[in-house]
Amino acid sequence: MRSDEVKKGYQRAPHRSLFRATGVKDEDFDKPFIGVANSFIEIIPGHFFLDKYAKIIKDEIRKCGCVPFEFNTIGIDDGIAMGHDGMLYSLPSREIVANSIETVMNAHKLDAMICIPNCDKITPGMVMGALRVNVPTVFVTGGPMKAGVLSDGTSIDLSTVFEGIGEFEAGEISEEKLIELECAACPGGGSCSGMFTANSMNTLLEAMGVALEGNGTILALTPEREELLRKAARRVCEIAKSEELSEKFKFKNILNEKAVNNAFAVDMAMGGSTNTVLHMLAIANEAGVDFDLAKINEMSKKVSNIAKISPSLSTVHMEDINKAGGVSAVMKEITKRGNDVLALDNLTIEGETIGERIESANITDTNIIHKIDNPYSEVGGLAILYGNLATEGSVVKTAGVIPSMKKFSGKAVCFDSQDEAIEGITGGKVKAGDVVVIRYEGPKGGPGMQEMLSPTSLIMGMGLGESVGLITDGRFSGATHGVSVGHISPEAAEGGLIGLLKDGDIIEIDVDNYSINAKLSEEEIQKRREEFTPKMRDISSRWLKQYRILVTNAAHGAVLKTEL
Repeated sequence: MRSDEVKKGYQRAPHRSLFRATGVKDEDFDKPFIGVANSFIEIIPGHFFLDKYAKIIKDEIRKCGCVPFEFNTIGIDDGIAMGHDGMLYSLPSREIVANSIETVMNAHKLDAMICIPNCDKITPGMVMGALRVNVPTVFVTGGPMKAGVLSDGTSIDLSTVFEGIGEFEAGEISEEKLIELECAACPGGGSCSGMFTANSMNTLLEAMGVALEGNGTILALTPEREELLRKAARRVCEIAKSEELSEKFKFKNILNEKAVNNAFAVDMAMGGSTNTVLHMLAIANEAGVDFDLAKINEMSKKVSNIAKISPSLSTVHMEDINKAGGVSAVMKEITKRGNDVLALDNLTIEGETIGERIESANITDTNIIHKIDNPYSEVGGLAILYGNLATEGSVVKTAGVIPSMKKFSGKAVCFDSQDEAIEGITGGKVKAGDVVVIRYEGPKGGPGMQEMLSPTSLIMGMGLGESVGLITDGRFSGATHGVSVGHISPEAAEGGLIGLLKDGDIIEIDVDNYSINAKLSEEEIQKRREEFTPKMRDISSRWLKQYRILVTNAAHGAVLKTEL
């Protein structure tokens, strides 16, 4: 066992003495030591109950003859951090989570791990850390939140409230109605109920085989979720107690190139958050998988978008996907195009292959998960756009774009920060036919790459969602929809063309042809470039200053450089 390095032999007497201080008994030193990486934090709705989940898991681990050691990571609630400078810390927190996992697991030589994330950057951060440690690891997340319900029976979620602000600004709803939305949208614990970033990543854990079946869709705080916790604990112990299984189920043996491809395929089928591209690129990097962004478009042509979930379709939430057959049903259906888009032979942490896992899966409600011969779209729900504005790529959630907006041209209205954009949008500076440009919000420019849910929600709420585009070197919340193109790379802070744009420049977006361009001649671009110096935002935070020096752009997953 790996843990023998800290618990066996006379030279480890001091180490055993310290273990004994924590309650470890004589008989425990022959058992596997299991790290229980918990992201319990009281300020996040998807996490405030994870201390109870960890207790269930630890009790089950002890019953199975192993020794659990719980440790915690930090967490940020992107919704609460939204719309102010707190959001600057969101994406950087992913690196802190990854570093925490690596640090605790490797410093103490634990044999295996069970990870309990749920929301925002915490899930990908834990995956990145687990890849570095490369011991058998089972992921079991906190689970999605139930959708909110208004008094008239209308199903709502957090994005409804954000868009309600725009509706209130436009005079379309009263303050009383906005308060009703606020009080009903988030009825209890769990990751926000739509296909936002948290639930997107949690379904992809299932698609990659590192979580048990049902992980992405079984509701939080239900008996079914608690049984999933126990099953995950039993499985990690079963692996850890066998030298042969511990070698076979090392994390990188599960999360490999095939798993990354499977994740992107499911993302296409379900129209996940654009943030999944950012996180999956970072995960691929940690896994040693060379994944070219352009490959996503090739995959998109092979994978039909067969599920629409809020925000793409406001009436459908994660609980509906669960009742309709879950992620396995989605995966089974997309294989029916017969193009080998899924690597069915890849191993899962449960011991079966992906193909064996989904073999008996079926869609039980074709209104929620469509059949392959009746897709929402013949192509996937995400696309990578290239052009002079994004020579290294940019991302759009095609599942959230109405057909009439997939080819859009408009005049640029430029803002050098999200705050400027919010002020300009609410002040009437943006009109139908415009393209809002928000720059200096990329990984370096932010620094930290803020999410743009407030500007996009204002545009939607003010009735401009079908007549205004938005482009940014920042990123979007999973709750964003419309012609919203993010992750533009190179970003303004590193000299990208988005930084050279002026009000009135014509921006052309063609989603179906994967292109985004500013209608400027090369001579004009060169002239502007000679006069251009990227802005550097003044910040006091030592951590964000370190991050700005080390971070790469969004096309590279915003990972931190390890060599200068």
